Formats: sequence, structure tokens, C-alpha cells
Amino acid sequence: METQNGTPFAVITGASSGIGYELANQFARHGFDILVVAEDARLEDAKRRLSEQNAKVESLRVDLATHDGVETLNRQIQSSGRFIDAVAINAGVGVQGAFWETSLDAQLNLIALNVTSAVHLTHRILPGMVARNHGRILYTSSVAATAPGPFMSSYNASKAFLKSFAEGIRNELKDTNVTVTTLMPGATETDFFRRAGMEDTKLGVSEKDDPADVAREGFEALMEGKDHIVAGSFKNKVQATLAHVLPDTLTAEMHRKQSEPGSAER
Repeated sequence: METQNGTPFAVITGASSGIGYELANQFARHGFDILVVAEDARLEDAKRRLSEQNAKVESLRVDLATHDGVETLNRQIQSSGRFIDAVAINAGVGVQGAFWETSLDAQLNLIALNVTSAVHLTHRILPGMVARNHGRILYTSSVAATAPGPFMSSYNASKAFLKSFAEGIRNELKDTNVTVTTLMPGATETDFFRRAGMEDTKLGVSEKDDPADVAREGFEALMEGKDHIVAGSFKNKVQATLAHVLPDTLTAEMHRKQSEPGSAER
């Protein structure tokens, strides 16, 4: 896959750590120039380490939960003069706790980052891909998309939105050479659980998948043009399968046992 500059170019959001960093590492190892995006100070260290793959690495520190943040990213992409061969829309955040007891600002920020920014960025990038009849989009959803999420209600809903959004766009694009893939990991060893305040839950203390393995599976699925990949352990695939046959009331109760505050001690 080559751009007008002879080297493919990918954009990865939420790339300072975790799955996003490992996705960026996959692109760098496979000959892409990359633009890595995140809001936190670890981004520059991530850029330095990614540059060791002999890839051309650019970085942009910006808050994609804001309209201006997404527009800033779009302007940087446009000013680069590069065609985007692939984009990994990975940035996301969780909020844990009974919905009515959590911060409204935190809930709205979750929706802004997990949902609104994904729609916004896609709408900026996709027309160029369609015009060139070339491109790949990867959304990081979750197996959480397959079931209601007590004590993570907005998070699970946001991931369900991404899965449905991606499948809808994929069908719209079926007569083009633009592909859309959904990455659906389970519990993965990242900062997510600490940032979401889930360290006292069964899910928070459970054995987790390696983000490098999850990213590798996601990258391979993207390059193969698959519609989705349930990445990580076998139990993730079981969970996703059961969610299609069990009623939401039951899957919600199953999720509650893993995500309820204090459940780690029960």
C-alpha cells in the first residue's frame, strides 16, 4: 500500500499508551509513517519509542473530547499534504459507578470522546478516502458493546454505538475499496481501569490480555479488511457469543457481578 509519497500514512488516536500505543507500534513496524495523537504528556515518550522502529513519527497533543481538538487534528492532517491510508480511532475513556452518583461532566466527557469525536473525525477523513477509493478505518470498540453495563452504563453504550456506527458505514462503503473494521477487546492490561476508578471491582483485578496481542490482532484484521475482530482471550469470544443468545436482563446481571464497586472483595 503506497501513498503519493511512496510510504503509507496512518493516524492513531489515544496513542500514548495501551492499545493505542501498540496499534501505532504495529503500523510503524509495517512500514507506515504515523501521526500519533493523545492529550497527555506521555505522548512525547511514546513518539520517541515509536521512532526507534525507523518510522517517520509525528505527534499532536490535543484533547479530542472537544470540537476544537478534532478540528486541530484535521488541520494538521490537511497541512501535512499526505493522503491517509489508515486511521485507528482508538481514544476513549470510562466512568465507573452508579450513574446518578457520578459526575455529569465526566459522563458528558465520555460521550464527547468515545462517541462524538469518533463521528466528527470520521466525517472529516472519510470523504477523502471515498474520493480516492482507498483507505482503512479501525474503531476500537469492546466486547462491552455486546451487553448492558451496570456501573459502566455510558461506557458500554458508547462502545455499542461505535460497533453499530462502524457496521453501518461499512455497508455504505461495500462497493468501494474503503474498509471499516471494529476491534473488540475484553479486559486488557492498560491504564483504563485505574483511570475509570475500577480497581476495587472483579473486572479491575481480573487477569487481563496483553495490549500488544490485542493490537496485533486488530491490525491484522484491519489489513485483511475484516468487519470485526473479538481480540484477546477465548473468554472474550465466549462472552460475545453468549450476548447474542442471552436476554439483556441476564447479561446486565452478569456484568454487574464484575463491575459493581467493591466486588473485588466478594
